[in-house]
Amino acid sequence: MLNRRSLLLASLAAGVTTDTTAVRAKAAQPATPVDFDVPAGACDCHTHIHGDPEKFPFFAGRVYTPEPASPEEMAALHKALHIQRVVIVTPSVYGTDNSATLFGMKARGNDARGVAVIDDKTTEGQLDAMNADGFRGIRLNLATGGINDPSVGRARFQAAVDRMKARGWHVQLYTNTPMIAAIKDLVLQSPVPAVFDHFGGAQAALGLEQPGFGDLVELVRSGKAYVKISGAYRASTRGPDYPDVIPFAKTLIEANPDRIVWGTDWPHPDSSAHPELKVTDVRPYYQIDDGRLMNQLPVWAPDAAIRKKILVDNPARLYGF
Repeated sequence: MLNRRSLLLASLAAGVTTDTTAVRAKAAQPATPVDFDVPAGACDCHTHIHGDPEKFPFFAGRVYTPEPASPEEMAALHKALHIQRVVIVTPSVYGTDNSATLFGMKARGNDARGVAVIDDKTTEGQLDAMNADGFRGIRLNLATGGINDPSVGRARFQAAVDRMKARGWHVQLYTNTPMIAAIKDLVLQSPVPAVFDHFGGAQAALGLEQPGFGDLVELVRSGKAYVKISGAYRASTRGPDYPDVIPFAKTLIEANPDRIVWGTDWPHPDSSAHPELKVTDVRPYYQIDDGRLMNQLPVWAPDAAIRKKILVDNPARLYGF
């Protein structure tokens, strides 16, 4: 049976409409209350802001077009989840324009940090200004662009490290486990932390022995890498509780609880391949219940002291809260 998202995508593919007001499925808000005590200073370490396209135009080279997701909607999300702090990550749809991310950060003041996307044209002066504004890292989005060539991944990671080592920012990567295996030696040598998005791109259906996941665990154990246990729906199709993600979360946490952070991945954009759609077709968000998703954290980390590390202490160290 077609769900609401499928119907919207089918309508877009059929050319029924690309009018955002017609298809607007607002960014998800929690339907389930959080069922555990969230420690003060908790941080959602992976979110995005998609501003009004008139004010924050999308990058012409993007591979998809999301719906708007505002700072006000994000604030409502975090009020429901009892989360004080946030890390806003510049999504691929903006290229190297970090202004929408900064817009979201300013709405949250000192409780926000940012992760930017840069290129060779980004000056040191611009990076200094970003640092003053609260940016603390840069992101290499290899997955959305379909970059799987190890030589490309290694070159981009090393260039990012060389650029960041003087200022102590981290390098965040959205990639897959085979790529992690390919850059493992560079991560171990890096003078700045690597931060891997969304379980390192592991796929639950492939099991703990899938190529590269063991390398990710070793990097976490070494202390040279952080992992975001975020976006469980990207690792699993067994929603809404994603039971097959449990062994992955537990394995990473057990490897080194001081190198794990958590995030919603709100507003849950759909960046997957849809050959039937044009790049300019506005895609509805995945409608994820972030309250129910957050309630998996005590399943993954039953110890409240470990959860405080994941939600408060580790983000404070990594992002400088």
